[in-house]
Amino acid sequence: MSKYFRIPGRLAAKLKASGILVSTVLANAGLPPGLLEQPRMMVTTEELFAFWQAVAQVSGDPAIGLKLGTEAKVEHFDPVALAGLFTESFGEGMRQVARHKRISCPEEIVLETDGVEASIQFRWLLADAPEPHVVTDLVFAWILSIARHGTGGPVSPIRLEVVRPYAHQKLLERHFGCPIHFEAKRNALVFRASDLALPFVTRNAELLAMLAPQLDEELKQQRGEESFSERVRATIQRRLTGRRPMMKEIARELHISSRTLQRRLQDDGYSFQQVLERARHQLARHYLNNPLLGLNEAAFLLGYEDSNSFVRAFRVWEGVPPAHWREAQRAKGV
Repeated sequence: MSKYFRIPGRLAAKLKASGILVSTVLANAGLPPGLLEQPRMMVTTEELFAFWQAVAQVSGDPAIGLKLGTEAKVEHFDPVALAGLFTESFGEGMRQVARHKRISCPEEIVLETDGVEASIQFRWLLADAPEPHVVTDLVFAWILSIARHGTGGPVSPIRLEVVRPYAHQKLLERHFGCPIHFEAKRNALVFRASDLALPFVTRNAELLAMLAPQLDEELKQQRGEESFSERVRATIQRRLTGRRPMMKEIARELHISSRTLQRRLQDDGYSFQQVLERARHQLARHYLNNPLLGLNEAAFLLGYEDSNSFVRAFRVWEGVPPAHWREAQRAKGV
């Protein structure tokens, strides 16, 4: 997993077209003045959030995230989105995007379906604070833009769930074409499960055959640079959905035996339990930044049998109980 986000090269031009002074944004975010002039623009999660918070402040436009997350033309999408658009269907496109998104940043796109609904969430793996509202708007507008370009029609989600308090309801309803649920327990864009089968009119097997291998090669190189324990950690986090994943499950997903997994972790200086705890620690910080998620719910999502076990583990990680850590984060204004 890369520790940095790449800022798209077209972003400076898009900001200028929206009447936003880039130098003011960078100054307000505390970032170097020439950042967007660099050929390879890389920022941390904290810097990314600061940048987009500054964009929202400088623009003064409550719809700025929606506008900047929406692409008018297919050719303006980045390679990861294009690979998704070249696939057969909306669901396949989302899985392709989620797979390759890990190339460029410490962020995961989580697609879950129960056969009736399909939800899409963004997980910021190295975040110490919740993403700014403008970022939530931006990423979900980007997903909707892919869906509508891909299907060639006005596909709309059945609802948008946001953690934030009630604000700009009509604006969001007009853009997403669905009800908005405020003060939710997660940020999620929810479609009908049947929408995943919608065919993409943009599908192009020849172009996908050209683009996907390049992205796969980048992914392979990244994994080559990534330690084995990091790969195990990422796999555990994808499996941490209300129960503790077993070693054999993780080994199966990595296409190796449990014995090989254990040996390779030992080569990296770790045990499976240590990597599991590191995965839980990272996700715990993410969950605690959601003010509407109770400690019992966080404990459940992390696979603990009860909240007391979670509290004990968190005290070992951070030196304080989770409730105290959450209050300290709030006091910082994050």
